[in-house]
Amino acid sequence: MNSIFLNSYTIVYLFSEVITLLLAFILLGVDLKLFLKWDFNSSSKEQFNLERLAYLASVLALFLLIAKFIIAIYFIYTIDSLALYIPGAMCAAGVISANSYGILILETKAVTLFLLTLWVALQKYDIEAKNYPIFKQKSALLIIISILIIVETILDFSYFSHIDTTTPVSCCSTLYGNLEGQNPLPFNLSISNMLILFVSTFTALLLSILLDKKITSILLVALFGFISYYVVVYFFGTYIYELPTHKCPYCMMQKEYYYIGYLIWGSLFLTISFTTIWAIMGLWLKVNVIKLKKYAIINLAIFIIINFAYVAIYYIKNGVFL
Repeated sequence: MNSIFLNSYTIVYLFSEVITLLLAFILLGVDLKLFLKWDFNSSSKEQFNLERLAYLASVLALFLLIAKFIIAIYFIYTIDSLALYIPGAMCAAGVISANSYGILILETKAVTLFLLTLWVALQKYDIEAKNYPIFKQKSALLIIISILIIVETILDFSYFSHIDTTTPVSCCSTLYGNLEGQNPLPFNLSISNMLILFVSTFTALLLSILLDKKITSILLVALFGFISYYVVVYFFGTYIYELPTHKCPYCMMQKEYYYIGYLIWGSLFLTISFTTIWAIMGLWLKVNVIKLKKYAIINLAIFIIINFAYVAIYYIKNGVFL
């Protein structure tokens, strides 16, 4: 455990998380006050002070959004560096599975980043509406975000303090490979069927977004995200590694592969986030935010182009498919 906490990457990561934790406590206190006492129709001195606090809350939230995106990337980089300390680990896959807190941290980070992105979209709408029609809802959202950041920091320290550097962990080939002939794909699908489903879902999702079918888009983007994970790990990833037996969602984020994994998983996350937020705002606020729609399509295009480009490049170089 000492070697984990003495690792320079771990120190920087945890220090960054503690800073965001302190800001989250400030944001929580500010937004609790705003949620309970905000009255836009009041012209009192207290309301004037609340408006100043609202500006502080917005600055803190924007800073946390930027910081959390950077820290999320650095977290993957940090756990990848810890593979040297843990027997059996070859990359971040083994380290993240060293205890039960690792996956929880990733899930909490994803939810927090999604909610912060949603808050930014709601903030823009609320300010442009002049009379702040959803101010209380925004404040409630920031309260939830603050609590999530607090929970995330607790999970961080729990995770790093429970990493045992003497107990071997599974490597990515064990975690994501075809052990004893078992099919790792959901519903026992074959790779070819999974790929057909992937292309079909992508096409349906794109058409749904273009045709402004918001409920359908939410359902399809959730399905697309689920399918994409398996297709990237078990099909496209093998072309990134140029090795049919190498199946790992983390190794592609290493230097040897030009950190392309960050762009692949990042564009997928942003596709899901922008599509969902665009649909939520349309269904809830009855507004069609064209920029969010464009961002969703752009990130979807980036995700698709990168993945298929690796397949095309491999075929051009070798004349065969894996």
